[in-house]
Amino acid sequence: MSDTPIHERLQRLRDALNEANYRYYVLDQPTLSDAEYDRLLVELTELETVYPDLVTPDSPTQRVGAAPRSELGTVQHSLPMVSLLSIFTEAELRTFDDQCRKEADGPVEYWAEPKFDGLAIELVYVNGLLEIAATRGDGVTGENVTENVRTIKQVPLRLRGAIPETLTPGPSPMRPQTVSGRGELEAEVRLEVRGEIYMRLADFEALNERRAAAEEALFANPRNAAAGSLRQLDSNITASRPLAFFTYDVGIHEGLDFAAQADVTATLGRYGLPTNDQTRLCADLDEVLAYHADMLARRDALPYEIDGVVIKVNDRALQEQMGARSRSPRWAVAFKFPPRQETTVINAILPSVGRTGAITPIAVLEPVHIGGVTVSRATLHNQDEIDRKDIREGDTVLVQRAGDVIPQVVMVILEKRPEGSVPYHLPDQCPVCGTPTVREEGEAVTKCPSVDCPAQLERCIQHYASRSALDIEGLGEKWAAILTGRGLVRHLYDLYALTKEQLLDLDRMGDKSAENLLAALEKSKQTTLARFIFGLGITHVGVTVAQLLADAFGGMQALMDATGEQLEAVAGIGPEIAGQVHEFFAQDRNREVVERLLAAGVAPQAPVRPTLLSGGGLIGKIFVLTGGLAGFTREQAAEAITARGGKVTSSVSKKTDYVVAGADPGSKLAKAQELGVTVLDEAGFVALLGGEEQPTELTLDF
Repeated sequence: MSDTPIHERLQRLRDALNEANYRYYVLDQPTLSDAEYDRLLVELTELETVYPDLVTPDSPTQRVGAAPRSELGTVQHSLPMVSLLSIFTEAELRTFDDQCRKEADGPVEYWAEPKFDGLAIELVYVNGLLEIAATRGDGVTGENVTENVRTIKQVPLRLRGAIPETLTPGPSPMRPQTVSGRGELEAEVRLEVRGEIYMRLADFEALNERRAAAEEALFANPRNAAAGSLRQLDSNITASRPLAFFTYDVGIHEGLDFAAQADVTATLGRYGLPTNDQTRLCADLDEVLAYHADMLARRDALPYEIDGVVIKVNDRALQEQMGARSRSPRWAVAFKFPPRQETTVINAILPSVGRTGAITPIAVLEPVHIGGVTVSRATLHNQDEIDRKDIREGDTVLVQRAGDVIPQVVMVILEKRPEGSVPYHLPDQCPVCGTPTVREEGEAVTKCPSVDCPAQLERCIQHYASRSALDIEGLGEKWAAILTGRGLVRHLYDLYALTKEQLLDLDRMGDKSAENLLAALEKSKQTTLARFIFGLGITHVGVTVAQLLADAFGGMQALMDATGEQLEAVAGIGPEIAGQVHEFFAQDRNREVVERLLAAGVAPQAPVRPTLLSGGGLIGKIFVLTGGLAGFTREQAAEAITARGGKVTSSVSKKTDYVVAGADPGSKLAKAQELGVTVLDEAGFVALLGGEEQPTELTLDF
């Protein structure tokens, strides 16, 4: 800055802040993050303090917000609606406390409340009836949004009682006189209520979902959504938006005398105005700091956005004594949280392959500090999201981070887009293994379909070894990660080439554990065709579909060579599943994995064709399983049913033939009894299977 004349730097700051104010307050299209705006404003304020002769009337330090929109009409506030001085550190808060205690000549009690991220509003009630609603505007003149505010259900059109008993006309030079319908002058009781229009997070997300479905532009954040909804020229549009309201202070308050700020909140609540339940009376600075820390810790659990806490001197007489600066009161400050939104530049966009094969575009960012951490990457979710926001490499973007959520790009600041930028598209081939990528019709996710993709190997091993698949005892998430991480397993079939010596070289793998794992791998070679098909992890192929495919084709080679038409001809297999199976085996890498597994000794057994049992036929019978069985896992029971021609579904209906109820059966048992469906205990289930299983009987009283 030393190379730049002070007056030029001041003018640049003013221009940048005035433009940001216009875009934020008038257009609802922010170009600066709140944190960046605050930094520029602090710099401008500090420079103007050092060089007071260079302060200009149009400086952002001399106003509160932005000029109101002329289309809505204007309202002049009886008392200015000033903004609050923002502070960011404990040291600044201690300075504020020192000033307050010096003015009070003793200890000071504080009223603490959340700082809502919404739109400041003033509601004017005359004789208990809502007469005018106005935005803060520039602090002196606001926009008339009365008809729009009337559509917000949390805003009472009449305070509790036509004229609250505690509001009585008294001598006041500011009280206007009006002419009644009878031509008589009547004194009006005026109460100006100040608060915040906001939008709950869940309502904001639902609104954006509806706008996305209608191919409308999305709101960047709840604050913009609330501001854009409130400042509509058509109140019917406002009525369709889920706006909410909190009140926290008063302007003119005829007939009322408040000794403390806490009394203001309590009185407004008694009048039927919504007040926030997160406020707190703090005896001293230590309690204020504890409140700030508590609200910061609980920030993500709140149903609405806050960006800090407001600290006010509780004693109203002391507030009056301390007075105000040109644009903010001396008796209150906004103690801001670390920013959760910042602007930065996307240096590159890289495709990342997840454990399920989903390819996610990741923005590589110019590092920026957000929410207490340095952020250098942000998820772009999928190609649709990139297209919708028109995100490109080199763009300046608004990035946010909430809690532990992965940082994400909120919006592109198009004014800063470099010339020559081009739209970004995910690659046609997996960036890890080179397999052609696929994207299902109607799905947003682009995937790598290869079961042999290194990026997916860990997840593939876990699925292959799961109980419903090859049931390899001891091979869970931990050992899958270790085996792939050490490079002992680079392909699924490498599992069967593991040696005891290799396993003993691993940490926490003893002699007995190594022998048990090798034994489990050897045992898994003798499996059923349905389990093997399920273990391959084909999209949409669960246990039931795997059994249908095994029954229809009877062997792996026949299944791998099946055409799409042959697959779709199988009862219970629709075109979507048929397409997934055909696409899976069309990949040479997937076929090679299957062939290498078979060559390693895995021998899937062809299914036993369904037969009629002596206890009754199961072909075409529909079962529902509920509760725990003593002698079966849920998967084993389902397998026993499907192997005999039956079908297992998840919900009870009139079409259900049997409900098998074990321990703690839940609501499905009651539903079966209501519909008159036959209910079997475990012993009855075993009998129906023909006595082939010999589990411990579980007697239930039906």
